[in-house]
Formats: sequence, structure tokens, C-alpha cells
Amino acid sequence: PHALRGTRTSVVGRIFQLKGSNGGGPKRRVDSATLTYRGLSGDRQADMRAHGSPQQALCLFGIEQIAILRAEGHRVFAGATAENVTLEGIDWSLLTPGTRLSLGATAVVELTDYASPCWKNARWFNNGNFHRIDHDLFPHSSRVYARVLQTGDIAEGDHVGVTLEDAIDRVPRRQARPIRWPADFQ
Repeated sequence: PHALRGTRTSVVGRIFQLKGSNGGGPKRRVDSATLTYRGLSGDRQADMRAHGSPQQALCLFGIEQIAILRAEGHRVFAGATAENVTLEGIDWSLLTPGTRLSLGATAVVELTDYASPCWKNARWFNNGNFHRIDHDLFPHSSRVYARVLQTGDIAEGDHVGVTLEDAIDRVPRRQARPIRWPADFQ
């Protein structure tokens, strides 16, 4: 990681699909949307205890990762795991916390963390193994969260730029997951 310090590398991919819902997944496809500091316009999260913070304004996934999962026999598809933006043509191993993405002409987001897999996605996975998209178990197979640095209108087919620049200095290191006590689930 230290080799990236002070360097800039732009890689161009594209927005494969945008999706939104009234909460949860699967999310429905939309052609375009306005990206606000809270996420995509017209999208909301059903469980605000686990989703929807400014650090989780956007959830992204790669169509190539979805294709790998489908080749393994999982029934996952774009939007099934409740991601808002499905990207195409980007090396998923480059998408680590601190990486910045330009979406369309004006929007800019910064990746904040790997999205924890949710039990509600079990129906899309063989034997209910939703942990197949857990970054800790399967690196570069998970969705990623992002915060919005600059708002704007985005649409399917828009270019995506990936910038790696001093990420180690911009984002705090990932912390261990907190322990959840049974009272947290009541």
C-alpha cells in the first residue's frame, strides 16, 4: 500500500446499472438518478440501525463479481444484494477504503468500507451461504460502501474513474467489527 502514496492512477470503467427501492433488496433498476450526500434520490434503507449513515450513502458492486457468483451456481443478479450502483470494467481489487471514484460528469465518492453480508440475501446463495460475499472470507468479492464527496446526476453507461491517491492518509484504518449483544437485536 505504501507504494501508492503520492501517486495518481485513473482507471476508467462504467456504470452498468443504477438501482433504488423503498428499503431492502432486491432493488429495482433506474436509468438515472441524482446522487446526494445521503445517497441516490428515490432510494431508502429499511433498517437505519445497520444502513444509511453518511459513510454508507452508496453501496457498489461489480457485474464481474456477480458473474463469478453466477458461474458458481448462485442465483444473484444486479440489484439482488441491494447495491445501488453496479459497476463494470473495473479491477475490483483496486477498490479499497480510501479509493475515490468519479461517477459521471460531476459526482465523486470515496470508498469507506467493505459491506458486511446480510442474512436477508441468503435466498440468492447456494445453501443460503450469504457469507460468500464477505470480504474477510473472500477478498475482493464483497460490495463496498462509499460516502459522497461531490453530488451530481448519474446514469447507466456513465464513465467511472478510479483514483488512488494517498488513500492511507485520507481514511482511518478499518477497525474490528463491534460485538453485538442479544439486546441489540430486540
